[in-house]
Amino acid sequence: MGRPGFWEDPAAGAPVLKERAQLLATVEDFQRREKQLEDLEVLLELAVEEDDQGALKEVLRDLTALERDFRDWELKLLMASEEDEKNAIITIHAGAGGTEAQDWAEMLLRMYLRYAERKGFETETIDLLPGDEAGIKSVTFTASGPYAYGFFKSENGIHRLVRISPFDASGRRHTSFAAVQVLPEVDERIEVEIHEKDLRIDTFRASGPGGQHVNKTSSAVRLTHLPTGIVVVSQSERSQHRNRELAMKVLKARLYDLERRKREAKKQELQESQKEIAWGSQIRSYIMQPYRLIKDHRTKHEEGNVEAVLDGDLDGFVEAFLLHREA
Repeated sequence: MGRPGFWEDPAAGAPVLKERAQLLATVEDFQRREKQLEDLEVLLELAVEEDDQGALKEVLRDLTALERDFRDWELKLLMASEEDEKNAIITIHAGAGGTEAQDWAEMLLRMYLRYAERKGFETETIDLLPGDEAGIKSVTFTASGPYAYGFFKSENGIHRLVRISPFDASGRRHTSFAAVQVLPEVDERIEVEIHEKDLRIDTFRASGPGGQHVNKTSSAVRLTHLPTGIVVVSQSERSQHRNRELAMKVLKARLYDLERRKREAKKQELQESQKEIAWGSQIRSYIMQPYRLIKDHRTKHEEGNVEAVLDGDLDGFVEAFLLHREA
């Protein structure tokens, strides 16, 4: 930053300024936690001396929150990839199982939105296709914030649910599947070349559940990348221009991810995202009947509090995945 001419070229200096801001934020984050711990030590000593039960409860509450902060910090240290720091684009597709699978896809959407809320990430829905009777057929949304992709990447793959079906009058047990794809948002500095001749752009009226139109203009946008066959739809915004912008962002991310996987020869991950959404290919099982257990088949991590996990408490699975990858 001190070299001659640095401030004369804002575009060239932007990456350096961004890196500086990230380093400063890391240092300030550490200093903030260090001071919090020192303050809690003082408060704890006073509470013990004066036998102040209210102050002791306050210390316990703040220590629990600080422990959660440190846990997140430790997880970030395991995120060595450049992509980990980026925003995430998450897509959920209902698989084998009909209405059951569509309901399961909606349950996963709720779980991830709650997880994003816990982590302080902002979310934005790009496209949502409702189910025929219940749930959703597919959804694409973004999670924006530091290390969003790093925290969400463990969810990429097939998720299996076993439960007594609320849609079966006979009360039989059903198995449902849904596929989750997690991509890092493409950095604006990275050029992803998309030729106009390779792109088919369709516009149509955005619609919600029951066929009710969001508006009476053709604001929804469907982009088809002809060489790869990748299709992206955006219909969450009223503006056609905004929907096209969001769809292009997702398309660039998918094309970049495709090339990155080829370049780095990560064939296993690519195959995992392309497996049939059915039996035998799942990365995680959520069993609610005859017993209650969630098990990750890659890391062998298990948790019995199904309700907490479905409510967005995914830290145990994320940590196990990162440690497994590190090992």
